[in-house]
Amino acid sequence: MAYNDLFLRAARREATESTPVWMMRQAGRYMPEYRAIRAKHGFLEMCRTPELAVEVTMQPVDLVGVDAAILFSDILVVFPGMGLDLEFAKGEGPVIHNPVRTAADVRKLRLSDPLGDTGYVMDTIKILRGELENKVPLIGFGGAPFTLASYMIEGHGTRDYEYTKALMWGEPKIWDELMTKITDTVIAYLSAQIDAGAQTIQVFDSWVGYVAPRDYERSVLPHTKRVIEALTAHGKKVVPEGVPIIHFPNGATSMLDLAQQAGGDVLGVDWRLDMKHVVEQVDERFAIQGNIDPVALFAPDDELERMVVEILEAVGTRPGHIFNLGHGIHKTSDPEKARTMIRYVHEHSERIRSVS
Repeated sequence: MAYNDLFLRAARREATESTPVWMMRQAGRYMPEYRAIRAKHGFLEMCRTPELAVEVTMQPVDLVGVDAAILFSDILVVFPGMGLDLEFAKGEGPVIHNPVRTAADVRKLRLSDPLGDTGYVMDTIKILRGELENKVPLIGFGGAPFTLASYMIEGHGTRDYEYTKALMWGEPKIWDELMTKITDTVIAYLSAQIDAGAQTIQVFDSWVGYVAPRDYERSVLPHTKRVIEALTAHGKKVVPEGVPIIHFPNGATSMLDLAQQAGGDVLGVDWRLDMKHVVEQVDERFAIQGNIDPVALFAPDDELERMVVEILEAVGTRPGHIFNLGHGIHKTSDPEKARTMIRYVHEHSERIRSVS
């Protein structure tokens, strides 16, 4: 099998014969093979056991046909090393039993040691590079400072962020102290992933769309920018061409201008903004990742194909497009539908390039 480097070339805005595809949460519960393993093991146990994490990471590569693998892990695995009591409760998702709400809580936080606290992630990456040698590139990832802070402060997932915003607005010095500690941890953690062999890094800002643009600019952007700048510099120390950095600010369609100021090589966009407007608003120094609605995988095949073509034609021959869902694949999606979407992307993007 010849090595498929479509994804890496697109991330570097190089010419590709077709558009590469991967899907957020592609290594996960929509796949029967994943559910069979999950039935026997806890989620954190799977993250912390390299053999299991490798097996799950490889499943969509071997069974769905994506053009890149993404490490099976979770953005919150750095929390225990920072002194937080993290549990993935059945039916509830992540729960932090000692949330960070006061200045004293912030000062208790440690900086997580990427090798001492999350060395299992680096071991997984090293094994995966061997498994993927003649297949596809490997994406490492971590959480952006705001998204990690929101989990720390709220103690669980939320849609209101009342404690988070109260701290951000009411105690800006404490907020910046917290964000600085998180930023330092994220930089060390993701730099270690690059050292272990991750060929691209995605920075997930999953919940930043719940922040107003003025608050993003003042209280979030400086910290995200510092992460991305540090990773960009570190990647160039590891390989001369650098390690592409994907910045995914989910829900930030109202502030794409600000999100671009964070830097990076690839800007991920969700489905809430038409791709024509994305192409108009995103500077050509960025590759673009996205942006079909994840629920499109439940549409009839002809409608799914129409949506795929609409996105591909909006991008046209602009270099550096990576096709992805606008967020994670839904847990009840049919893997066969994902394979169908990938086939549509490859076939139609090759056609568009050939007639241009």
